[in-house]
Amino acid sequence: MASLFSSTQPLPPAFNRGPAPATKPATLRAQTTPHPQPTCNTSADDNSRLAVAQRKTVELQRLKDKEAKDRKEETNKKIASRKAISVVLRREATKSHIEKKKGSKRLLPRTVLEALHERITALRWESALKVFELLQEQLWYRPNPGVYIKLIVMLGKCKQPEKAEELFQAMIDEGCGVSHESYTALISAYGRSSLFDKAFSLLEQMKNTPDCQPDVHTYSILIKSCLQVFAYDKVQALLSDMEIQHIRPNTITYNTLIDAYGKSKKFAEMESTLVAMLSQQDCEPDVWTMNSVVRAFGSSGQIETMEKCFERFHSAGIQPNIMTFNILLDSYGKAGNYKKMSAVMEYMQKYHYSWTIVTYNVVIDAFGRAGDLTQMEYLFRLMRSERIKPSCVTLCSLIRAYGKAGKPEKISGVLRFVENSDVMLDAVFFNCLVDAYGRLGCFTEMKGVLEIMEQKGCSPDKITYRTMIKAYSFNNMTGHVKELHELMQSAGSQMTWSQRQKPDF
Repeated sequence: MASLFSSTQPLPPAFNRGPAPATKPATLRAQTTPHPQPTCNTSADDNSRLAVAQRKTVELQRLKDKEAKDRKEETNKKIASRKAISVVLRREATKSHIEKKKGSKRLLPRTVLEALHERITALRWESALKVFELLQEQLWYRPNPGVYIKLIVMLGKCKQPEKAEELFQAMIDEGCGVSHESYTALISAYGRSSLFDKAFSLLEQMKNTPDCQPDVHTYSILIKSCLQVFAYDKVQALLSDMEIQHIRPNTITYNTLIDAYGKSKKFAEMESTLVAMLSQQDCEPDVWTMNSVVRAFGSSGQIETMEKCFERFHSAGIQPNIMTFNILLDSYGKAGNYKKMSAVMEYMQKYHYSWTIVTYNVVIDAFGRAGDLTQMEYLFRLMRSERIKPSCVTLCSLIRAYGKAGKPEKISGVLRFVENSDVMLDAVFFNCLVDAYGRLGCFTEMKGVLEIMEQKGCSPDKITYRTMIKAYSFNNMTGHVKELHELMQSAGSQMTWSQRQKPDF
C-alpha cells in the first residue's frame, strides 16, 4: 500500500515548466548576474488561456443559438396549435349549424359527413334529415346505400317508420338497389313501433325479392320487437316460419328469447329455450346467456337457484363480466344478504374489475336501504374520487336513504350538490324528493319541490300529487288533500301520463 501512495518527488512537476538550469561553479558566484532570458512559459500560458476563452465563447454562442432555435420552434408550435384549434372550432361551428347552410354546394365532404354521423348517433332525426338534404345538394355527392341504411335504422329507433319508408323509396329512386340489409332496417323500424302487420308484410315481400332473402338476423330483430310488447303468439309464428325456411336460430336469437322470458318470469319457457340452445352443436351459450338466467332468478328472489346457475355456467368455461357482478350485487342487496354482497365486492377488487356507474348505483342503493349511511356516503365519495359522474339514480338512492333515516339536513346537502352539477333531473328524482320530505313531515319543503320542478322545466305527474296527498293524509291535513284533489282534476285535461319504467340497475 505504501508504494501506491508514496512518491519520489515531494511536489508534482510544474505544468509546462522548462528544464532547471545547471548549477554554476562557486567561482562564478561573485560575477554579475546576467539579465534572465525570456522563456516560453509565459507565451504558453497565454495561449492556453486564449484557447479556453475561445472555446467558452464558441460554447456560449452555440448555447444561445440552441435557445433561439428552441424558442422559435416553441413559437411555431403555438402558432400551429392555434391554427389547428381555429380550424377545428370553425369546423365544429360549421357542423353545429350546418343545416342552416342550405343552398351551399361546396362544403367539405368531411365536415358534412361528420355532422351527419353525429346527428345519427345522437338520434336527432330531424336535424339529421336536414343535413342529409344538404349532403345531396353537394357537387361531390354520390348515392350511397350505407348512408340510407344508417338513416333508416335511426328513424326506426326514433319511432318514425313512415319517414324510414320514404327514405327507403328515395334510395331506390336514386338508383341504389334494395338489399337484405335495407329490408331488415325497414322491418326493424316498423317492428320497433309495434306495427307488426306492416313488418310481416315486408317480410313476405322480402322473401319474394331476389337476393334479399331474410336470414337469422332479420328474424331475430322482429322476434325482439314482438317480445317487447309480449306478443308471444307472433314469436311462435316467427320461430315456425324460420323452421320452414330452414333458418336455424343462433346464439343471439336464443339469448333474446331467454332474456325476455326471464324478465316476464316465464321460467318454464326460459328453461326449455335454454335446453334447445344447448342441444344445438353450433350454438354455444355465452356470458349474455348467463347474465339473462342469473338476472331472472336473482330479481325474483331465488338466490339459491341463481347461485347454482352461476356455478354451472362458470364451470362450463363462461367467464363473468362486470354486468354479471352488477346483477349479483343487486340480487344480494335486494335480498338483504349483505355478507355475500361484500364477498362479491372483495372478489371484484381482488381480480381488478373496474367499477362502473351501475356498480356504484347498486351498492349505494343497497347500503342506503340497509340504513348504513356511513358506508353509503363513503361509496359516494369514492365514486366522485374515481371521476365517475353520479346520475339521477344515484341521487334518488341518497335522498331515499336520508328520508328513511330522518336526516333532512343531508337532503339539503344533496340539493346543494345538484345545484353545482350538471346532472339531468327528471320527474322520478323530484317524486323521490317529495316522498322523502313527506316522510320527514317537512311540508313546506315538500311544497317547495313543485317550485323547483317549475324552475327546472319538469312538470309534476300523477305520482307527484299522489305522494303529496299520501303525506298530507297521514298527518290528517284534510284541507291540503282537498286542494290537491281539485288541482289534479283541473289539470287532468292537460296532464299527460306515460308509464315510467323503474330504473334498471
